[in-house]
Amino acid sequence: MERRYNTIKGPRAVAPMFLKNNRRIAALITVICLALLIYCLIERQVRLVIAPHIKLDGLYAGRPAKPTGRLIFEALARLRLIPAVNGQPPGIPQPPPLQARLLDLLGVDPTRPR
Repeated sequence: MERRYNTIKGPRAVAPMFLKNNRRIAALITVICLALLIYCLIERQVRLVIAPHIKLDGLYAGRPAKPTGRLIFEALARLRLIPAVNGQPPGIPQPPPLQARLLDLLGVDPTRPR
């Protein structure tokens, strides 16, 4: 968690919050910790699957880069999800090659997202 502190204090920092009691403070910290845990697990999964390689092609401005949580989420940010309609399962339209590769590394089937 200490390594990810800069993630929440980076350029996307949120405005100060004034919470009225300790339960709300504890709940907010729990949500932040869970989000950082998911962030770290996704980064770890991609790095384990591409090992022994260190970099992933096209991840940073079309160039190879070491997969970080921020780069992975930025690459996946433009994905679209078609919701389930009339008994049809939800799906992801044909993703571009980098997004398709990341989904494959994370074990997500674009035709049957969970």
